[in-house]
Amino acid sequence: MNTPLRKVGVAMLAMVALLLVNTTYVQFVKADDYRTDGRNQRVLLEEYSRQRGQIVAAENGQVLAGVEPANDKYQFTRTYPNGPMYAPVTGYYSIIYGATGIELAMDEVLNGSDPRLLVRRLSDMVTGRDPRGGNVQLTMRPSVQEAAYKAMTGKGFHGSVVALDPKTGDILAMVSTPSYDPNRLATHNSKEVRSAWAELTDKNGDKPMLNRAIRETYPPGSTFKLVTTAAALENGAGPDTPVTRAANVQLPGTSNTDLENFAHQPCPGGTLKDALAYSCNTAFAELADQLGADKLRETATNFGIGQQDLSVPMPVAASGLGDLSSSAKLYQSGIGQRDVRLTPLQDALLSATVANGGVTMKPQLVKALLAPDLTPMEEFTPEELTGDPALSAANAEVLKDMMLASEDNTKGGGKRSGLEIASKTGTAEHGVNEKQTPPHAWYTAFAPADDPQIAVAVIVESGGDRGLAATGGSVAASIGRATINAAVGGG
Repeated sequence: MNTPLRKVGVAMLAMVALLLVNTTYVQFVKADDYRTDGRNQRVLLEEYSRQRGQIVAAENGQVLAGVEPANDKYQFTRTYPNGPMYAPVTGYYSIIYGATGIELAMDEVLNGSDPRLLVRRLSDMVTGRDPRGGNVQLTMRPSVQEAAYKAMTGKGFHGSVVALDPKTGDILAMVSTPSYDPNRLATHNSKEVRSAWAELTDKNGDKPMLNRAIRETYPPGSTFKLVTTAAALENGAGPDTPVTRAANVQLPGTSNTDLENFAHQPCPGGTLKDALAYSCNTAFAELADQLGADKLRETATNFGIGQQDLSVPMPVAASGLGDLSSSAKLYQSGIGQRDVRLTPLQDALLSATVANGGVTMKPQLVKALLAPDLTPMEEFTPEELTGDPALSAANAEVLKDMMLASEDNTKGGGKRSGLEIASKTGTAEHGVNEKQTPPHAWYTAFAPADDPQIAVAVIVESGGDRGLAATGGSVAASIGRATINAAVGGG
């Protein structure tokens, strides 16, 4: 072979080798990336050729996300019968914008690609049966969700309500308002979907697609006094332990900065029980400093505060205490201000933990996964969230009695004769100019006190309809009680 032919042959062999390398790279290395790329119409058409599984409430089988046949190249359309009410939970499923919420977290089950559905997929191929995805049962109780949602939207409030079964961690309700209609993003009309998206993501808007229950953190205000009280009880204090009655105290290390009680009034009583019942800031500020950062943080950790990897199965933003390196910071943090931030879910866990004898249960939205023929694939069982209890059963009983006294002093509607509720309110300052910004209004509670069936947390952002005069009792308490009444029965 002469030299020119040899060079041509070598060049051709090199090109063939490069083609083989590229094919291997595309088919094996980059295969998953190309398969999951949102621009891959083949994957999208394949997914929409299968009937997506339903998302349902385990309690009564109510469909929260279903499917309908479509008259276009996408054979099925996702539907949300009560879209805005459940949107924070279901999320959306869109041909353009993908998925969020349970739609994303449980996507492999819903679209039928979960490995546990392999036998079903093979059977469908052999028999010619239409392929279908699995179904997801949620822990939601529709009556509780509806009561909480209507209580918030009836007044146009921005905020969140979370309700839990304190014994199991099951999430009974998860409301975030304002909400949105996921049906607008599920349509196959691209122009309509993009228009809806632009409206819902308007930078000057109300963030309707933000799940405030698990993705937003707030200063918890006086609801955090449950943590400070639990830490005190675990470290030798009792309900009759003396505390200051002062109307105001000076922050350590400052010359003229005071921390004050509500309305600048002295605490009506001089014991720890009185301080919680009347939510006396000065008492809890000094108490937090006496406990110190380590003890306060340890108790908070045992309530679940600070967990970085919590999922329900959607990821939950981490709550935290922030910097506790000085007495002044401890004073402010002990009353749920300064750098303390909790999600509404975490605030509900405060009450749920007291209700469950001091043990924090892992919150969970998914009750069971079902095959297309409704046979169980997996059922979820309750599990503890943290390694150690937040407080002993005996101290949880003491704190419950203190929360009953707090409820007795809490105003607002929805109180029901014969139903004992243990609660704590919060009025949390925030913003650049805290004194001139309407506060967040909180309410966290559980009931019935002697046999807890529900724990709830409510936050109404920026004063609701009361502005600067807002308090947890005047704004949030009635919403919490409406939610409790729907769960306990007879409400």
